[in-house]
Amino acid sequence: MASLPDPVPNVQQLLAFYLEAGVDCALAEEPVDHLADPDAAPPGREAAPVQPVRTIAAMLPTARIEAAPAPEAAIALARETARTAPTLEALRGLLEKFDGCALKHTATRLVFADGNPNARVMFVGEAPGREEDLEGLPFVGRSGKLLDRMIATIGLDRSKAYIANVIPWRPPGNRTPTPQESQICLPFIRRQIELANPDVLVCMGGPASQALLGIKQGIKATRGRWFEFHTGTREIRAIATYHPAYLLRTPAEKRFSWRDFLAIKKALSES
Repeated sequence: MASLPDPVPNVQQLLAFYLEAGVDCALAEEPVDHLADPDAAPPGREAAPVQPVRTIAAMLPTARIEAAPAPEAAIALARETARTAPTLEALRGLLEKFDGCALKHTATRLVFADGNPNARVMFVGEAPGREEDLEGLPFVGRSGKLLDRMIATIGLDRSKAYIANVIPWRPPGNRTPTPQESQICLPFIRRQIELANPDVLVCMGGPASQALLGIKQGIKATRGRWFEFHTGTREIRAIATYHPAYLLRTPAEKRFSWRDFLAIKKALSES
């Protein structure tokens, strides 16, 4: 069955995407030679009046532009905002109001979490995809269905697991989040892990493992290895494994994920 096409973005979403991509002005319908002498019109034709250049930023709502701080300021604001959240519900509310990440303005909705926040195991991926963006829940597309089958093999389901992403908004076109976007969102997912307080943290894929565990190596070198995730109040056992989306593209690697999930099951039985 063919997948459905992405929903058509509205004008506001397109303008925000163009601005983020570096398109900073809107040109006229007719080409303009800005190097030509404006007084030297072709014979029989009057010189066309110079059209003012309209910036993309000027076409977006003023409040949106003013609400987007510089990356360094946005990271600092994210740290302070996340730190003040006393509960997961409060953290979600703060994220809904947070305007420091441009991804918020091109996504359909916030993708905060799914499952049981009191579960002993927490799975964290990189960022939402199209299906997650539409439903507002992480891991609900094809990779989500595979994750459900994977956790079922060790006796778990979504009522016994907590699931989230490092980035809570879908990047346009499912592109890779920029390092700045990841750094802005990192304080929120770290606070989310701290408040959920699982016994085992599972980092799904290389980007999530690198962001949360501070490692530089790729997922092939780190999957199946145990790390310590420091919340500030305790250490949580953390393991890196393949993202389900990667396993859909390379089914032969599923055997390694099976070993990782057996290790997760053993860790939960021992803790």
